Amino acid sequence: MEKKAELQPPAVKKQVHLFYCADCEDLARKVASQSDLITLQSINWRNFADGFPNLYINNAQEIRGQHVAFLGAFSSPAVIFEQLSVIYALPRLFVASFTLVLPFFPTGSFERMEEEGDVATAFTMARILSNIPISRGGPTSLVIYDIHALQERFYFGDHVLPLFETGIPLLMQRLQQLPDSENIVVAFPDDGAWKRFHKLLDHFPTVVCAKVREGDKRIVRIKEGNPAGCHVVIVDDLVQSGGTLIECQKVLAAHGAAKVSAYVTHGVFPKRSWERFTHKSDETSENAFAYFWITDSCPLTVEAIANKSPFEILSLAGSIADALQI
Repeated sequence: MEKKAELQPPAVKKQVHLFYCADCEDLARKVASQSDLITLQSINWRNFADGFPNLYINNAQEIRGQHVAFLGAFSSPAVIFEQLSVIYALPRLFVASFTLVLPFFPTGSFERMEEEGDVATAFTMARILSNIPISRGGPTSLVIYDIHALQERFYFGDHVLPLFETGIPLLMQRLQQLPDSENIVVAFPDDGAWKRFHKLLDHFPTVVCAKVREGDKRIVRIKEGNPAGCHVVIVDDLVQSGGTLIECQKVLAAHGAAKVSAYVTHGVFPKRSWERFTHKSDETSENAFAYFWITDSCPLTVEAIANKSPFEILSLAGSIADALQI
């Protein structure tokens, strides 16, 4: 007689108490709006007269035995210490489990030494996060989106369980909504971006760019692929000054791209460098990006570029809500 397959009971969804840093309040509210199983909790972010943090976790007694998460943004060194203090405290409040959601791992581009004396701060940050105290449920779950260098996943120790997510599904969903969705080509600004993302976007025709040295200058050239007549979307994990994206846009337009857009998961944009991309009234269309999509992983940028063309925000809220149930 054949054995009947045993039906597995459906996974039990958990109620999660979500704390958040001050910069992430808007994103936290969006995450909570995705599910009745997510309850927002608050922290009093105060300072003593000397400027050092004077912090208080509200409802500390009520979260005993509960699943707890913290949504953080290490947007500047000035706010990292106060958040780490809370992150280290929450698992010790007898919680059932602890999840840290840090959408942007800010030191990710400083991951290697090129000469003796260089400090690989990505490794330092990973060591700090790897030493978060374990909760009653075991190691901390650490959720990060599109970490800059693939090898950084191996920087974390055994006391945390890193969960590496990506914002690319949000981009694919948005591309399907475009009127020219059948005429999309994905461009990668360098081999690093191609390695990170090409398997997620392999159903699109692709262009790969590269920086080549010409005399004292480094110039962007097309290494492979043909953008002619297409809506080309440049894809990368993060943007800082945006210089490489601008050079890519110029070379793609010169090779016949009908229009050029960009997507990055993390819009860092130090010193308001996003201003280089906003549409100017005297700018011809061939010199502008049609769309520039970023996620809300860097909340200060989201606040700065609100309602400024060509920027659009693709929210991580739904993805974060799903990750809290893993």
